[in-house]
Amino acid sequence: MARYEHVARHVIDARYLGDYKVWLEFNDGRKGVVDLSDDLYGETFEPLRDKDRFAEFYLDYGLATIAWHHGVDFAPDYLYDRLSAMH
Repeated sequence: MARYEHVARHVIDARYLGDYKVWLEFNDGRKGVVDLSDDLYGETFEPLRDKDRFAEFYLDYGLATIAWHHGVDFAPDYLYDRLSAMH
């Protein structure tokens, strides 16, 4: 598994909002919502189509992002780029 601790942006807080949407806060203070519903395709992400399983993500400090116990994560820079700012 890749490690992202060398990246400048780190997820420091995350909350599940439902329907594959996650509220995130990054170490630079940027906060917002990422909708990952269109990103859950392919063999690796297929298990996360189950909303209950998707909701079981955790904040992995070594990877600096959200992850799931079966070895799936999204790179923090990818999440940062997909973030819809909260106003």
